[in-house]
Amino acid sequence: MKVGVLALQGAVAEHIRSLESAGAEGTAVKRTEQLGELDGLIVPGGESTTIGKLMRKYGFIEAIQDFSREGKPLFGTCAGLIVMAKEIEGGEEAHLGLMDIKVSRNAFGRQRESFETDLEVKGLTAPLRAVFIRAPLITAVGPGVEVLSTYKDEIVTARQGHLLVSSFHPELTDDFSLHAYFVEMIKQTKRP
Repeated sequence: MKVGVLALQGAVAEHIRSLESAGAEGTAVKRTEQLGELDGLIVPGGESTTIGKLMRKYGFIEAIQDFSREGKPLFGTCAGLIVMAKEIEGGEEAHLGLMDIKVSRNAFGRQRESFETDLEVKGLTAPLRAVFIRAPLITAVGPGVEVLSTYKDEIVTARQGHLLVSSFHPELTDDFSLHAYFVEMIKQTKRP
């Protein structure tokens, strides 16, 4: 099983390490042609506006939308969550517009307000260590979206079919259980 990490910005090597710990082959994706050889894709953190501009510049918007239409799983973390959302508060144009969620950028404050916490995540057997850095928040979900975890009654992890998002950075700890959950999602889609 080959899972790509969009390598335009963000913690690419850390996601690849987590994927490999979860039993998948991880690869950095720098060209749209690579998408055809993948079973799943992670859109990592970074700065959502910059990632959106780079995706447009290198043709990734349409390519990833096509990838999603094929039913191949996508996982957006932090800024990747914003990039996958259908609606961004404050009037910013949606980037991929794949997931039926509304998001608020930097909802947890600035860099100095970053924090770590243990989260109960539906589908995981133990609490997950979550790192929040200038994290976005899911402020509304559509009818097909399942909330997987909340922090102080705010939605921070959600799933819609083959799409998974988290407000936090699961790749910045040694706990790869959310990556293992994503790998299991990919296995489910590959079964006949």
